[in-house]
Amino acid sequence: MKLKLWLKRVGLTLLIVLVLAGLGLAYLFKFHLPRQVAPRSFPQVEGSLQIDGLQAPVDIYRDDMGIPSIYADTPHDLFFAQGYIHAQERFWQMDFWRHIGSGRLSEMFGESQLDTDKFLRTMGWRQVAEQEFAGLDPNSQAMLQAYADGVNAYIAGRDPVELSLEYWVLNLLTPDYQITAWTPVDSLVWGKAMAWDLRGNMDEEIERAILLKTLTPEQVDTLFPPYPEDEPTIVTQPWGETHQTRDDTASASAAADVPTATWSQVAARFQAVDALVGEAGDGVGSNSWVISGELSATGQPILANDPHLGIQMPSIWYQMNLHCRTLTPDCPYSVGGFSFAGVPGIIIGHNEHIAWGFTNVAPDVMDLYVEKINPDNPMQYEHNGEWVDFETRQETIQVAGGEPVTITVRISRHGPIISDTYGKLKDDIDPQENPEATPFKDKAGIDLPEHYAIALAWTALQPSTPFDAIWGFSRAQNWDEFRAAASKFYVPAQNLVYADVDGNIGYQMPGLIPVRRQGDGRLPVPGWTDDYDWTGFLDFDLQPYAFNPPEGYIVTANNRVPPFDYPYLISSDWAYGFRAMRIRDMLESASGKIDAQYIEHMQFDAKNLLAEALIPVLLTQPLDDDAAALRDQFFADWDYQMRADSQSAAVFAYFWRNLTRDTFGDDLPEDRQPQGGGRWMQVTINLLDDPHNTFWDDQTTAEVETRDDMLQRAWLDTIAEMQDEYGKKTDKWPRWGQI
Repeated sequence: MKLKLWLKRVGLTLLIVLVLAGLGLAYLFKFHLPRQVAPRSFPQVEGSLQIDGLQAPVDIYRDDMGIPSIYADTPHDLFFAQGYIHAQERFWQMDFWRHIGSGRLSEMFGESQLDTDKFLRTMGWRQVAEQEFAGLDPNSQAMLQAYADGVNAYIAGRDPVELSLEYWVLNLLTPDYQITAWTPVDSLVWGKAMAWDLRGNMDEEIERAILLKTLTPEQVDTLFPPYPEDEPTIVTQPWGETHQTRDDTASASAAADVPTATWSQVAARFQAVDALVGEAGDGVGSNSWVISGELSATGQPILANDPHLGIQMPSIWYQMNLHCRTLTPDCPYSVGGFSFAGVPGIIIGHNEHIAWGFTNVAPDVMDLYVEKINPDNPMQYEHNGEWVDFETRQETIQVAGGEPVTITVRISRHGPIISDTYGKLKDDIDPQENPEATPFKDKAGIDLPEHYAIALAWTALQPSTPFDAIWGFSRAQNWDEFRAAASKFYVPAQNLVYADVDGNIGYQMPGLIPVRRQGDGRLPVPGWTDDYDWTGFLDFDLQPYAFNPPEGYIVTANNRVPPFDYPYLISSDWAYGFRAMRIRDMLESASGKIDAQYIEHMQFDAKNLLAEALIPVLLTQPLDDDAAALRDQFFADWDYQMRADSQSAAVFAYFWRNLTRDTFGDDLPEDRQPQGGGRWMQVTINLLDDPHNTFWDDQTTAEVETRDDMLQRAWLDTIAEMQDEYGKKTDKWPRWGQI
């Protein structure tokens, strides 16, 4: 999509690349980039430093890969030194992140980021983080302050170019930009960006609302199928209660009453923020598994974790180790693993007794509410038949190279009105300025409330920070202490896997999970009554967990968490269980005791379970001799592994893309075409068992096509496409790693 490509350009690395490319090498040489600019920003990794603010000497050792281990006598000095080290190596990243979280990108990059800042300010991440800091216990506040003092000890007295080369580039764009001191709230605000990145099903909620314009509810359900009961759940033991039933009828009606263009604008603004914080969308899935000592070669548990957050440069992770020289109740830290630059502590890792890892639960913790607005007073909205006042606040955005911009944020009882930050609804278009534009009221094609707005309810807009729980993990010595810390992990909810030196393994799902009066969160809902309100949050004691399960292993891959008899709604949009199935099958098919080498083998496995279901059906199709020969050449003996050196994997990727285009291209809007990923894998597999489903039929032809017709067409399209791009000699066709 051109829109998405443009939005990605606000990303940090691409922005700098574009600026440098635009300036050109001649420009750089003309202005004489100082020979020592880059080395001036490198961290000091040897020798000694005298730093004001430390209570006692601190030792920092680095291994051959540069990974630091910090040894200190007090928590203050430990986290002070961590802040100093992070700032040495990652301060540009930290500074950029805090500007995202605070909605202050326009201060760095000017008017181009104004719309994104308006949206971020509307959500109010900074205000929530300030409330979170005020609510922390004194020890957590002291940790954050010590960390901030360490950051500031490094940046104090240094020119921007000494902190990072990127500031030299930024100076060309924004000469007046000033670096400010680091604060504890700057650390907490990044937790909101992480919650956004791992937010759950909001994209699906918007897409369903758009598709209801052109498809029936039954067709939409086909494209968003329920989680299959033959795919793995993380918690495998029966819960022992019955399902609750929920009525979603009014939800679908409310969603259908809002113009497609409005939802498209909502989606576009969400994509703009995704481009900044990284996208953990479909295809960016995390995996973790933990096995008991009964299955391992060492007789002790093994824990593996692949947390696939959105790609950034530099990485979001920073590996390091934190040690109190003498472990005492006052200094209890001996922990190693992966941290976030900008945040004290270790996010994922281990101490001397326990290890832990994360994958995203992706619960449904966001709802969109359609609010009715008073036509005589835009500062009021309807609640149970009465007009009530919005809560409001003023936000002033500083714009580099321009004048400050002030916006008024309206907040309903459900949350902030986010439709204010998507531009006007353009019912008041000036025909002289834009004679070809059509007002919303004319192109919507339906009767709309005269005035409405869209509010966002989101658990991350309530004061709660995951870092308090994470700091608790670093101190925990056993399962009970780990669970006690997990009970404070509110947003974003994560699948927590656990192992300890006593041989135990465990799983806990924490988080603020809304309890809805009715509806299942799959579509936007009416906001003018209490019918779809949140009535509270699911108690921690009712959230799924497992401890030493009988299988001897626990697998999480963003798949469904609870067993199918679990009575509470967590989400209707789980990642489908393909990765979980493959991990489970490899654990169960191990030829002997599992060791680290076998874990490595699992992590590099690339079997495509869609191909395993789809290719045997293709192999049965009647084709002419040449097409059949090519099909058999690539697929008859393929093991379904998407290895980089595999031609079969590359040809399959082309085939599946053609199959989805041929099957759904005539049914879906141009900007809602299939993009691959787990949901479309599940849709395809489901339709294989329904060969006469209406989606197989091409509505642009007089015939009524079936599954077999579309499989044959997609394969012929693939042959034509490959020959057109790469020639008729198949040895010239690419391998998967090349595309």
